[in-house]
Amino acid sequence: MSIEVAVRTEAALGEAPTWDHGSGTLIWVDVLGSQVHRYAPSRDEDAVLDVPQHVGAAKPRTRGGLVLNLRDGVALVDQDGAKTWLVYWARDDVRGSDAAVDPAGRLWAGTMRYDEDPGGWLARVEPSGDAKVVLDKIGAGNGIGWSPDGGLMYYVDSATRCVEVLDYDRDSGEATNRRTVAEVDRGLPGGLCVDASGAVWVALWGGAAVRRYTPDGRLDAEVELPVGQPTACAFGGHDFTDLYVTTARAGLSGDALSELAGSVLVLPGVGEGRPSTAFAG
Repeated sequence: MSIEVAVRTEAALGEAPTWDHGSGTLIWVDVLGSQVHRYAPSRDEDAVLDVPQHVGAAKPRTRGGLVLNLRDGVALVDQDGAKTWLVYWARDDVRGSDAAVDPAGRLWAGTMRYDEDPGGWLARVEPSGDAKVVLDKIGAGNGIGWSPDGGLMYYVDSATRCVEVLDYDRDSGEATNRRTVAEVDRGLPGGLCVDASGAVWVALWGGAAVRRYTPDGRLDAEVELPVGQPTACAFGGHDFTDLYVTTARAGLSGDALSELAGSVLVLPGVGEGRPSTAFAG
């Protein structure tokens, strides 16, 4: 299996890769660098949008532009660059973490404390801006995804070292019956994606690998990576068979700081993913 470098860079905390199939580009962020990136493989170009505060995730919108999970809340960026707050919930020592768009076009936005105490939350944000906290007392929310039929929602709070699953109702947006589907014994589970078969791919922070778990939680694949801190993964490419992996270099030094730390890696042809859903707001 080949591992290639998609974007050679030195992101402090690369995160939240999302394939925007409308434009054929990969959206990803450098959380601590306060940057949103858009990588176009066809041109080998990585465009950068600087934002005014730490950004946990950026997702495409159905009407164009982006929705951002920022330090102080959720913001919209229009195609002309205009920025407006959709939800503002600024709290001391709290920043936006991972986010994902559910099959109905709602945004699920996580937060975490800078000191990693369990003081964050996971909120469901409607296109109208109405928001509801679904999970609270989160340590480090880092992965959100849905099964192909939309009936299950997967979630990772890295502090628990578990991949969890909840029953999901697309119509109401309710997520219930939270339970553990897999316990991770290598590094910390980070960002995840769900492939076309329903298997869950998870990046292992501190574990230098990505893993694939079957829907019932069985480990059936592991890919070693040339970086110590992979953060998240997403399928992309014209046929959704390339797995993109963001990485981080924050906190590393000496022998632990590899040449590719902070770059975006890609594993061509490693599996079969699915198109993501754009935010309906």
